[in-house]
Amino acid sequence: MQQLDANKLGALGAMIRDRTEASLRELSPSAAAVLSMLHFKPGLTTTELAEIVGVSQPTAVRLIDGLERQALIVRGKPKGRVTPLTLTESGRAQVRQMQALRLAMLDGLLSALQPDERQRFVSMLDKILAGATTSRAFARTTCRLCEHDLCGAEVCPIGCRAAEIEKEESER
Repeated sequence: MQQLDANKLGALGAMIRDRTEASLRELSPSAAAVLSMLHFKPGLTTTELAEIVGVSQPTAVRLIDGLERQALIVRGKPKGRVTPLTLTESGRAQVRQMQALRLAMLDGLLSALQPDERQRFVSMLDKILAGATTSRAFARTTCRLCEHDLCGAEVCPIGCRAAEIEKEESER
C-alpha cells in the first residue's frame, strides 16, 4: 500500500512539474529560477545563482549571458572578483507574469478540494516540506521558483525548518 501512495505522489509531482514548466512559457526552468531569485534577492552573483539553480559555473555564465542579451538582467559594477546581478524592468515584469501564471496553474490542482479538505491537505503538506528540509542551501534550491512575498519567513515550512536547523547547529 505504501508503494501505491508513493506512486500517486509521483503522479502529483509530474502534474506539478508539467504545470510549472507550462507557466514558464519560453524560459527554461533554470532561466526562470535565475529571474525569480534576482527578483526577490537582487545583487546575487553568478556563483550564488549557480548553486541555487543547481548548474555548473560555466552553464550559469552562459545562462546569464543569454538573459542579459534578452535585456532581462544587467550586470552591476564589479566588486572585486564578483559582479552583482539585477533585473531590468522587463525582467521584473517577466517574473510577475510568470509567478501569477504559475500560482494560478497550481491553484487549479487544489480546486478539487473542499475548503476543509484543502486546509487539512495544506497542513500535511507543510509537515512533509518541513520534514524533507535538510539545510538553508536545500531551502534556497527548493524555493527557487517560489513567490517569496507570499511565503514569508514566519509561514514557510521550509524556511522555518532551515532556521531551526541553523539554530541547532549554532548551539552545538
